[in-house]
Amino acid sequence: MWVGSFRDSAAGMIFDPPLQPATLLRRYKRFLADVILEKTGQEVTVHCANPGKMIGVAEPESRIWVQPATNPNRKLQWSWLLTELADGHLAGIDTGVPNRIVAEALQDRRIPAFADWPDIQAEVRYGERSRIDFRLSRADGSVLWVEVKNVHLRRTGTLAEFPDSVTARGAKHLDELGTIVEGGAQAAMLYVIQRTDCDHVTVAADFDPVYAAAMARAAARGVEFYAMGTEISTEGIRLSVPYPVILPDPS
Repeated sequence: MWVGSFRDSAAGMIFDPPLQPATLLRRYKRFLADVILEKTGQEVTVHCANPGKMIGVAEPESRIWVQPATNPNRKLQWSWLLTELADGHLAGIDTGVPNRIVAEALQDRRIPAFADWPDIQAEVRYGERSRIDFRLSRADGSVLWVEVKNVHLRRTGTLAEFPDSVTARGAKHLDELGTIVEGGAQAAMLYVIQRTDCDHVTVAADFDPVYAAAMARAAARGVEFYAMGTEISTEGIRLSVPYPVILPDPS
């Protein structure tokens, strides 16, 4: 579920209402965090739209950016969207953002790997009780299924990693994409690196060896793997340029 009110522009997604700075006190129960608003000094509980471990982007005392709700009746009146990193970099922590900016970029043909697929559908059923993020098609009947994953784990250098915790659902999606390819269609996994200090991505096999094995299987079956970087500011976010995906060793 998307939280907050955003308006999309041709250049990407603009944060509207504008974000406000805060200091993170603690994150807990996965979807909640206590923060101190910088402008008022008030302590508030904010919504954290992220089910992962958020390693490196949820450290207490971090400066973060939150958005006020437009609905006065909403239980939590603030949503956490960005975390400030070292050297002026930013990370987006809302896992709903990648699908929004990918949808906008697909419409504008700004993702090179998918630029020649004119027909776009979102949230289409496939596999065993699953939904694919995007189904792309052409007039000749060819189809490309695309699953999108949010990435914001970084442990070494400029290398982003996925996942940051065990994701049985993610491994299931990879196996289903492989089945799609064997059925005669194309299928792709798109990793959106939602932080500005990384320039390639790989699998965090130590966090989830089952996902790493599923990724190797999917690649062997013909699933395509892509990654896109992001440009992030406190005013908005958009996809930037393609980055390499380092696939796991099949062994």
